[in-house]
Amino acid sequence: MTASSNPILRSFEIAAERCEDLTPLVYRRLHSEHPETITMFRTEGSELVKGSMLALTIDAILDFAGPRTGHFRMIECEISSHDAYGTPRNLFIAFFGVIAGTLRELLGADWSPEIDVAWREMLEEIEAMVSQCTTQISARHPPDQTALLPSR
Repeated sequence: MTASSNPILRSFEIAAERCEDLTPLVYRRLHSEHPETITMFRTEGSELVKGSMLALTIDAILDFAGPRTGHFRMIECEISSHDAYGTPRNLFIAFFGVIAGTLRELLGADWSPEIDVAWREMLEEIEAMVSQCTTQISARHPPDQTALLPSR
């Protein structure tokens, strides 16, 4: 297999050579760094949900870091979806960093400075995208001013 010139894709390629399924590694790290996430998943059937969620996230990451054909827009869609679940925005953003941390650990010495820079820049862009979505939602749905009126 020819290595990709895209550092993000290359990090996933190397990881795939070393690990058949990233799901348990990613969620172990997520639950360790953010214990509040343990209760966010059902105990029965959650493995399928976790696997699906990670697969969609990886697909969005690869598109975001690559051709941007549209799959990366799933990130914006999932912001609203996770808002509905009550997931804090900072936790939503942290999930991407957890994936990066998992890959960094798995790659070890193969986690090059080029890969590190690419991930850091992408994580900053994703955080900016989430912030922009927050601003847009706030502008469309201003706080309820009636709560500020004196009661009769």
